[in-house]
Amino acid sequence: MKNSKEVTIYDVAKELHISPSTVSRGLKDHPHIRKETRNKIKALAREMGYQRNKFASSLRKMRTETIGVVVPKLNSYFMATAIAGMEKVTNQYGYGLIISQSQESGKQEVSCVSTLFNSRVDGLLISLAFDTEKTDHFNILFNKNIPIVFFDRVAECKGCMSVVIDNFKAGYEVTSHLIEQGCRRVLHLGGNLLRNVYSERFRGYKQALADHGLKYDSNLLIISELNNQAGIDAAHTILKMKSRPDGIFTANDTSAVAAICELQKAGLSIPGDIAVAGFNNEPISQVVKPNLTTIDYPAREIGEIAATSLINKLNNTEIFSLSTIVLQHMLIVRDSTLRNK
Repeated sequence: MKNSKEVTIYDVAKELHISPSTVSRGLKDHPHIRKETRNKIKALAREMGYQRNKFASSLRKMRTETIGVVVPKLNSYFMATAIAGMEKVTNQYGYGLIISQSQESGKQEVSCVSTLFNSRVDGLLISLAFDTEKTDHFNILFNKNIPIVFFDRVAECKGCMSVVIDNFKAGYEVTSHLIEQGCRRVLHLGGNLLRNVYSERFRGYKQALADHGLKYDSNLLIISELNNQAGIDAAHTILKMKSRPDGIFTANDTSAVAAICELQKAGLSIPGDIAVAGFNNEPISQVVKPNLTTIDYPAREIGEIAATSLINKLNNTEIFSLSTIVLQHMLIVRDSTLRNK
């Protein structure tokens, strides 16, 4: 019959004829314990089936050493890459991640935040859902002084930190590039304007039109969920227009690629008939033919900086108290918009 008794550091210490405090420090790689002794402690602990009691440790430290993450959806290349950046940092500092997705629902986001709060996370990293309007559901965290760092899709709130790019500037640059390539009717396929990323890209689009002497036409704005179907639907809408656009700026690559494929099926030339630009620089942007002009959005770096900022808040090691960190983006010009080669 197997012994189900929990193995403790006292059991390991007894076997090695050393003190429990030496075992504890050896398991933590304390430099004052000789390397040879540390290796013996770890080897025997593994052999005996010792498991660190994180629950007891959490009670002592009043911390769980876990960070909650809420993202709109996990099947997004951008979000998956950002999470990879977060994991790199949290692993380095000994924190675990509990990842939850809102499925682009504000109601589900409220549930995610509540669940993570009840799981006693030390801090929260979050990118807002499409339709989140209020931020009241974060009050339970604020009231317990649990820090929050927003990334990508952010909210304005006192004491919160945000990690973003300059979406206005990026939207301006993409639209200006299309105009410089000879486009005079540029359609914008955007996301829910409640979210900062989409409202700012749209604002940049409108400003670029104005600065180049072009009038904004509300018929050339399509708001969608920016998925594959949204790109297909936008293409069908364009094909039915009496006066078609000669340029398209979409707020992500997924919808841009879907639109390109659908327009090509209908016999249109890209970029000859319609130039198309996307956003995010996802791998698919270099698979579609012609390759897609897009904005390089540093997702991994955003994840790393968001996680580092949160851990610095938890450990009170912030050098500067910043409310917003703005990272650099880059316009990557490819064949889908090059009409003036």
